[in-house]
Amino acid sequence: MTNMAENNDSEAPANRFNVVIVGGGSAGIATAASMLKRDGKISLAIIDPADDHYYQPGWTMVGGGAFSAEFTHRKEKDLIPAGAQWIQAAVSSFDPENNAVLTADGQKIGYDVLIVCPGIKLDWEAIDGLPETLGKNGVTSNYRYDLAPYTFRLVKEMTGGTALFTQPPMPIKCAGAPQKAMYLSCSKWEKQGVLGNIDVQFHNTGAVLFGVKEYVPALMEYIERYDAHLNLESRLVAIDGPAKVATFEQKQGEKTKRVEVKFDMIHVVPPQVAPDFVRSSPLAAESGFVDVDPATLRHTKYANIFALGDACSAPNAKTMAAVRKQAPIVAVNALAALDGKPPVADYDGYGSCPLTVERGKVVLAEFGYGGKLLPSFPNWLIDGTRPSRLSWLLKDTILPPVYWHGMLKGREWMVKPHRIGAD
Repeated sequence: MTNMAENNDSEAPANRFNVVIVGGGSAGIATAASMLKRDGKISLAIIDPADDHYYQPGWTMVGGGAFSAEFTHRKEKDLIPAGAQWIQAAVSSFDPENNAVLTADGQKIGYDVLIVCPGIKLDWEAIDGLPETLGKNGVTSNYRYDLAPYTFRLVKEMTGGTALFTQPPMPIKCAGAPQKAMYLSCSKWEKQGVLGNIDVQFHNTGAVLFGVKEYVPALMEYIERYDAHLNLESRLVAIDGPAKVATFEQKQGEKTKRVEVKFDMIHVVPPQVAPDFVRSSPLAAESGFVDVDPATLRHTKYANIFALGDACSAPNAKTMAAVRKQAPIVAVNALAALDGKPPVADYDGYGSCPLTVERGKVVLAEFGYGGKLLPSFPNWLIDGTRPSRLSWLLKDTILPPVYWHGMLKGREWMVKPHRIGAD
């Protein structure tokens, strides 16, 4: 592992900080806030080009008619923690040998410690014909802020026909979201008395409905209740919006065949990959994501670089709940690195996926590395393997303010970093 190298004077950037965070989304803001709460004297910069910040778990609820889109949106400038400098630019490359980050507008920004959390790239172009038809012809996705309201409009207006819901290959952010869109749509159609007129199909590239087996029985009950047709190992490869035809590649034994399906509505989840500037950098693992130790979230080669959130290579679920747990861990480990010390906290892979199976009920999936169940609440209060009204209350009412007023402010409610070696 490379130690914190001294910068070559001729290469030294004009702009230098103790800590540079690449990405001003959930992970970047939460980590910055946690670090500055612990040490307000450090110089810290957040590099992110975006004007807007979104509470992305809320988009499923927008698509289901439970939230307005505006409820999930804030201005980035209003969320930057006091004491942090916001550099509004896009990162183009990393120069870890010289402890520097390069931006697309030509800045060279130096660091003592680097934290990389720019999120994940939604690869809409990977599905032939998709970009041209998104937002019209009955083609929608809750993975975009501007399209989630269109999802709900389509659902409200639909009284019969064929509704398709798709899930791409892993990894994706919030692996439960593709089926949540289906359950909330079906719940609405059930209440409207039209569900029996709609052919609901779920096309999942994966071989199982959900990756942690303990939650599958409850989900299957809803698949059966809504009479949804489950198509496993079925990958969306092309879409003809005007003709309303989706093309899937389906595994049938050893062979793969292309199947065309007519639709009236289709909810598409695009394939997802590491951002281009991460994938092509010296920080990337073979997967394209930032190569980190799964426990400490420190880079496997560079001792002064950490990563978290959707852009890191750790094999956890890519969810907001994971970020909420990771941010304090990276905060204390990065501060230790500033002092030339090894990491002091470790991450158990915790992630959560509140599976909204109907309007008013959620299966609260909480698990860590290897699919180990990691419930936050005693079983008598919330049995995460069963649908629960209390879990809906958590998703609908409690978690949004916890996000805006807790996580992004460095308040580590129920996520204090676990010290290495502690019980």
